[in-house]
Amino acid sequence: MEVVALLPMKGHSERVPNKNLKDFNGFPLYHAVAKTLQKCRSVSRLIINTDSDKIKEDALKTFGDFVIIHDRPAEICGDFVSMNEIINYDILKDGSQHFIQTHSTNPILKTETIEEAIQFYFRNLSTYDSVFSVTKWQTRLYWQDGSAINHNPAELLRTQDLPPVFEENSNFFIFSKQSFLNSGKKRIGLKPQMFEVNKVEAIDIDNPEDFIIAQQLDLLRNKI
Repeated sequence: MEVVALLPMKGHSERVPNKNLKDFNGFPLYHAVAKTLQKCRSVSRLIINTDSDKIKEDALKTFGDFVIIHDRPAEICGDFVSMNEIINYDILKDGSQHFIQTHSTNPILKTETIEEAIQFYFRNLSTYDSVFSVTKWQTRLYWQDGSAINHNPAELLRTQDLPPVFEENSNFFIFSKQSFLNSGKKRIGLKPQMFEVNKVEAIDIDNPEDFIIAQQLDLLRNKI
């Protein structure tokens, strides 16, 4: 079974200017995840929802028939529009039933990881209605007031013995059109399951320092 990939991208970005088209080891940043998706045998096509003519032109030139462009309407443009609103617009325009949404800011994600997650989703549809990626943490965490979240400071257990907690890392969300609508237009459904991604592969570019780290990781893996 196949899924349609959703890769929403704005032309504007605050913390890393012109992030999606910023040079990432010789190519625009978004090319990394787009190429990864293109290699996935379970991904039939890629929908790019954008307000940027530059992104639109580059995507069609680079990825051809693999890409479908959704020009973002004014009512869902801006920094404070929920991603679920953009997803709702995209999936209602498309006749497919299963989707994976990811971001241009996850350039280290591997094709094998995405493929494994998609197959996990389809194998478990009778139990779960959606899958989202997480990063596992086993470390001592605290609330803002200094109180412990996941440990007893008086015991001082080894970190490897602490109960793990999981961060929603926004690498990808896999869901059906029906689960999205059933959950009140949310990409995480009513019966979700987590899919763990290792910390290196899960890096997400939020600021200039993240961009530099991701570039170096990308260069390193290409040498191996």
